[in-house]
Amino acid sequence: MSDPQAPTPASPQSDAGAPASATTGSAHAATPPIAANTSALGAVGVTGVELQEGRTIPRKQVASWALWDWATQPFNSVITTFVFTVYLTSSLFLPADVAALDENDPVREAATADLTSNLGWAVALAGLLIALLAPVLGQRSDAAGRRKLWLGISTGLLVLCMFAMFFTTASASWFWYGAALVAIGSVFSEIAGVNYNAMLVQVSTPKTIGRISGLGWGLGYLGGIIALGIVVVMQQSGWFGIPTGEGLNIRLIAVGCGVWAILFSIPLFLNVPEAPPAPGRDRVSFFASYVVLVRDIQRIWRETRPTFWFLLASAVYRDGLAGVFTFGAIIAARVFGFSDTQVIVFGIAANLIAGVSTIAVGRLDDRFGARAVILGALIGLVAVGLIVFLARDAGTTVFWIFGLILCMFVGPAQAASRSFLARVTPAGREGEIFGLYATTGRAASFLSPALWALFIGLFGATAWGILGIVLVLLAGLVLMFLVKVPAAASATR
Repeated sequence: MSDPQAPTPASPQSDAGAPASATTGSAHAATPPIAANTSALGAVGVTGVELQEGRTIPRKQVASWALWDWATQPFNSVITTFVFTVYLTSSLFLPADVAALDENDPVREAATADLTSNLGWAVALAGLLIALLAPVLGQRSDAAGRRKLWLGISTGLLVLCMFAMFFTTASASWFWYGAALVAIGSVFSEIAGVNYNAMLVQVSTPKTIGRISGLGWGLGYLGGIIALGIVVVMQQSGWFGIPTGEGLNIRLIAVGCGVWAILFSIPLFLNVPEAPPAPGRDRVSFFASYVVLVRDIQRIWRETRPTFWFLLASAVYRDGLAGVFTFGAIIAARVFGFSDTQVIVFGIAANLIAGVSTIAVGRLDDRFGARAVILGALIGLVAVGLIVFLARDAGTTVFWIFGLILCMFVGPAQAASRSFLARVTPAGREGEIFGLYATTGRAASFLSPALWALFIGLFGATAWGILGIVLVLLAGLVLMFLVKVPAAASATR
């Protein structure tokens, strides 16, 4: 992989020979007024990434920014996908009399389905809270120039949630405690992600933004591999003498994920500068921020119509992407009969494939555009998801093959979505727009969990939840075909 932060030699504005002090400051130090736009032309105003044209981004800043994905990925891979949620939906959390029944007993199967369904509802409720908070907090961080501060606060609260999971004892009475922590942690993770995504324009240029976005996502997945690999080593070694009663081993894993997040997020806070307050943005009270938000949404509709439609389309398909990873390990364990160890090994392979494909496809993003990458990934996800559902009785080999192919498409779609939005966001409004990105996503975040829970409830088997997720991805694909690439975004490639 070539140096993603290298300057653009052909740029007429190149300051590659400028002193170091000129390249390490804020990307928005000289932000010009945002020009009015014509929605019919699909144009956008001066974007934050356009202001980076010709700049040399210090390698340390790029690496430090990307490491935050590595730092927090264990919450997604270990906690919400492959270990802790599988623990929460296992027989350990069934009433003792139900857990004593044969695995094929209809009563036990129904009770297990209830656990997976209830977890889905908890995640859906968390999504509603994110929808209410994300854009306003992003808007306020833009106005005050406090993206890094709010990223630090949200990351700290996420770490506290992981530490609190230690008390989730293997008992039916502790299920809702554990499910609530997963849900609350997802709120803090998403709020942190708003400010982290907004900082993308500070560490990239128009011709490297796809690669750097992909680098962050890719490192996140690779970080998940290492974290899951540690879990496998601990399992194979008999947990080094650690008692496994009452789920102590799993609870200690959650604490380890919190420590991991602390260690690897430190470089960002040391090396990436804070963005200054956005010019021309008034600082208002928290509740008055919602009034400002409504006006800004109206402005997006008038001036940057393609951004509006992209926020809508991505809201749907990103919830389908989240569903793949949120419920993927549950599908492996409950539908295809994977053992706990097999689930974790699958998770390692899934993160490896997702990480490599995301970093590699970042180059295609810069070459052909984010929209083409997103469409290709969604088509692949829908087709392979249907194969997994239709072949649900064919044994573990089917999921080993097609489950891993699914993971190959998820990361590129996520990274390309981030770079697409960064390319069309007016300078100084990154936090707010990425907050709306989170809000529109979370406004639709009930879709995958709800359809997962609904299909399982209607048909009485976990396998039917797969079809619910595929339907969400299909709807997002249809909507994405309607999104046009703004002229300014095309010009930056």
